Amino acid sequence: GAPPARPPINPFLANDPNAKAKRLARALVSDIVAYFPQKKEEGLRDGTLKQLFREEIKKSYEEYVEQVGREFAETTTHFQDALNDVLAAGKKLF
Repeated sequence: GAPPARPPINPFLANDPNAKAKRLARALVSDIVAYFPQKKEEGLRDGTLKQLFREEIKKSYEEYVEQVGREFAETTTHFQDALNDVLAAGKKLF
């Protein structure tokens, strides 16, 4: 078996920051969808997701940056991936 892991010094760093950021991004985007399911359908149908959700995306992204840090947010695609997977239903719109 694997050797027992040493307890991490900082519990926050114990978790993979990428996994954490992915979960956070998906949770934030899922919240948007939960509040506006009709708007999501309309946006997918009409190709207007970006415009329809501009404000919600901006607010969620600001929250995301606050949690993970600007540099991490800007050098990874987790938030963009969540927008494509969750809001755009798997299409690469963001």
